[in-house]
Parts: sequence; structure tokens; C-alpha cells
Amino acid sequence: MTAKVLVSDKLSEAGVKILQDAEGIEVCVKTGMTPDELIKVIPDYDGLVIRSATKVTKDILNAAKNLKVIGRAGIGVDNVDTKTASAKGVVVMNTPGGNTTTTAEHAVAMMMALSRKIPQATASIKAGKWEKSKFMGSEHYKKTLGVIGIGRIGSIVVKRAHGLEMKVIAADPFISQEAAENMGVELVTLDDLLARADYISVHSPLTPETRHLVNSDAFKKMKKGVRIINCARGGIIDEHALADAIKEGIVAGAALDVFESEPIDKDNPLLALDEVVLTPHLGASTSEAQVNVAIAVAEQFVDFFTSGIIQNAVNVPSVDPEQLSLVRPYLELGEKMGAFLSQTSKGGVKEIKITYMGELGDIDQRPVTQSVIKGVLESFIEESVNFVNAPYIAESRGIVVSSGATSVKRNFKSLLGVELTTDTGKHYAEGAVFVGDQPRLVQLDDFLVEVHLDGSMLVFTNEDKPGVIGAIGTYLGDHGINVASFELARATEGGLATAIVSVDEIPSANDIAEMKKIKNIREVRLVTL
Repeated sequence: MTAKVLVSDKLSEAGVKILQDAEGIEVCVKTGMTPDELIKVIPDYDGLVIRSATKVTKDILNAAKNLKVIGRAGIGVDNVDTKTASAKGVVVMNTPGGNTTTTAEHAVAMMMALSRKIPQATASIKAGKWEKSKFMGSEHYKKTLGVIGIGRIGSIVVKRAHGLEMKVIAADPFISQEAAENMGVELVTLDDLLARADYISVHSPLTPETRHLVNSDAFKKMKKGVRIINCARGGIIDEHALADAIKEGIVAGAALDVFESEPIDKDNPLLALDEVVLTPHLGASTSEAQVNVAIAVAEQFVDFFTSGIIQNAVNVPSVDPEQLSLVRPYLELGEKMGAFLSQTSKGGVKEIKITYMGELGDIDQRPVTQSVIKGVLESFIEESVNFVNAPYIAESRGIVVSSGATSVKRNFKSLLGVELTTDTGKHYAEGAVFVGDQPRLVQLDDFLVEVHLDGSMLVFTNEDKPGVIGAIGTYLGDHGINVASFELARATEGGLATAIVSVDEIPSANDIAEMKKIKNIREVRLVTL
């Protein structure tokens, strides 16, 4: 039977040719369609190849009666409703390795252009001027580069910086000291990095924890004359605070490829500053990268439709369909438990230990193990994490992964236990799948709970004293944050307690800081699933 594949975004001819030459695949290239036009034609297709232009929404997926796989020629799948795709059994693939090098090289190029004021000098000379003294530059030799996040892209930037004979320091709470040393990097705290770096390059993901990570308070901690580079995600740097820091003379210049709003807002204050170099999200825009991702996604499609092999899927591991139906509920449970633990734990992750209890001991545990690792990693690293590359990324970061089975099951037929060891200690959770394939957290450290693993949650650690619950509720109510559920647990009367509060709105960093000041509260962590 012939599989029909629609290519709805511009794709390198090298990738299209691979699809056209494959037996059993019929290809249609039709770009520039409106959402309504795509909804009309998508029922005819078994596969959809996209880049960033096509938005695969819930409406499109509901119309896709025969769709089996979506392939993103690139890393990010923000333009795909992966939750709906998963619910409909549609595999979502990406090509995580195709543009890693080119993105890292763009960050280095931006740093060089920033230091030598190349764009400004080019504009000046094209305007008929010869302002040699105006464009005094700065060397990189022996300067300190601070890298925020040293995943695959950040680690390539580190190598390039070593070639420039720069000293490299890095802030990444989720990498081991040993792994950092193997890269030739001094691992430091974020505050230490801000204080010491001559250049700061951002390579972390955008999460509630990292949004506006580089803000007005951060700029106050930097040395005068620092230069900032961001080719990771818009929103990590507070752009208005950056503009103020440049005007105040703290920041000598900045080079940004990504922005909080894209295309960039016309009233963005950075547009008016000569000290800023801007590019329109060009990190992956090289001819080599575009060919690489096109070939990669085409080859993955050929493998999928001719051999049933799933590669680089973001929502399903590489298992046969019969086994997948058995383990699918536990894939979601494992991924969400891993994400929950990583977002509630402090320090760099050193070890992940997974225990399969009860009937879980009888299934193929490897894909569930992959899902736990994926959940742990994607909460804090910049690169795309999927079921295939998660174990390799963990290994590259010096994270030890182990698993085992036991017949112990307590009050459940099956339980999944995950223990996370970090620089600060051990953190443990147990989860189960309830009726309707709903993932539930049933234990967190010493606390027995029942928490639906979905949405946004605030996790409190507090003294078991009167008034804490009321104070939390009052603060949330006063600040317009609606409570969806409120789970309480304590280990012993008068000892430590926990409250896991599901909320409809994501609290700001300031909200979390203020809630930490509530009497008898020790810690507040935000979790988003």
C-alpha cells in the first residue's frame, strides 16, 4: 500500500528527492497553505513534513483521519500540538542533530561581530563615512566567557572559545562536576558567572524558571563592560532591562538572535541602541543545516513507512505497535514523574534510579526508562530531547541511570518509583496509572499524596503549623491565581509537611519569592507539565 506524504513547508531538494525515490511513498509538495486549506487536504495523507511555518493545530489533527506521522525538519516542535497528536496516536519526529553546530557557530559569530562592531562599521562606511576611531573593538584573547547552560550547543561554543584562548566558566545546575571538567570548563554558580564574565552567552531552555533569568537584578551583579549574547530562546533575557543596562553603561553591547516576540516589536528599546547587534532568528539558517535536516527527516520517513522504524520521536519511543499499546500509559507517567522531580529538586543531577514494582516488572521497561530520562532532562537543557537521544545526553553529562524490578506493590497493582540523586541529596517519588490512563503521583519523599500530574503546580515544603494553608490560599486569591486543587500531606504531626497546589495561572518569579516569605514555609517550587 502506498503511503501519501505531504510536504507543506519549503524543504531542501535533497530531502524531497529521497522521499520521491523511495518505494511505496507518494510525495506532494504544496507550500504556503492557509490553515483552512490544510484542513481540507490533510485527510488524504499518511505523513506530513513541516518546518516552522506550518502550525499543526488541534483542528488540523482532528481533520487528519489517516495521519500516522509528522516530521519536523529541525529541532523545535512548538508549532505542533503534540498532546493532541499523542492522543490520536500520531508520531511526532524531529531532527535534533541537524543544526546544532550551525547554531553554536552563529553564537560565536555574533560574539565576534559584537566585539569588533562589524555591523555598525559596515553601515557607517556604506553611508560614505570613514569613522575609524569610532569603532574601537575588544579582543577575546584571555577574556572570560560565561556560558549559561552547556548542553550540546553550549558545549560546541565552549570548544570554539577554547580555540580563541578564552577562559570559560559555566553555570549549569544540572551537569556534574566531572562532565564539566572533561569539557575544560570551570563550573560556577550563576552569581559567580555574572560577576566574573567579560562575555555571557546564553544556552538554556526557556522555562518558567529561566524566563527573565537575566533581569535587572542580574545586570547589577555583572562587571562593567560585559557583553551579552543570546542565540538560545527569546524571553530568557529581559529585553527592557537589557536596554536600561546598556544605557547605564553596565553592558557594553549585546548580540541577540532570538526575542520575546518574533518578529521583533517595532517599539522594542533595543532597536534604538547602536551597541546592539540583532539578527532575525538565523541560528539554524545555513545551507548545510537546511540540507542536513531535510535529509534526516526524509530518511526517517522512509524508515517509518518501509520498515516501521521510529527515530527521533518526541512523543513515543522506538517500540513495536503491540508493545506500545501496553506501555503507553506508563510512558506518560514516567516522563511526567521525571519532569516533576527535576523541577522540584536542587543541584546538578548525578543519578537516576528507576524501580518497577508489581505488574510493571513484566513489561518491556526500556521505553519507560527512556521516558523518565527524557522528563528529567528536558526541564533544564537547551537542546531537543527525545526518547532516542535522552540516554546519550544523560551519559554525556555524567548522569548514571539504573533500573530494577521488584514484586513489592503495596496498595497498587503497579508502581513506578524514581529516585533522583543531585549535588544536594536524594529525592524520591512514586507514581501509578489510574482509571482512564491518568498518571498520578502517589508519594513524594516521605509524603503520601494523590496528585494529577498535569498543568502548573506549586510545591510547598513547610512546618506543620496552623495558618500555613490559609496564608497560601490568601496570597493566591489576592493575586488573582485560581486554585484548581490543593493536596496536603505530612510525615509526622508537628514536623515537615508538603502542599501541592494546582493553579490555573502561572505565578511570576516575584510571586514565588513573596510566598517563600510566608511564615513557616521553607521552600516553594514551580512545576509545569
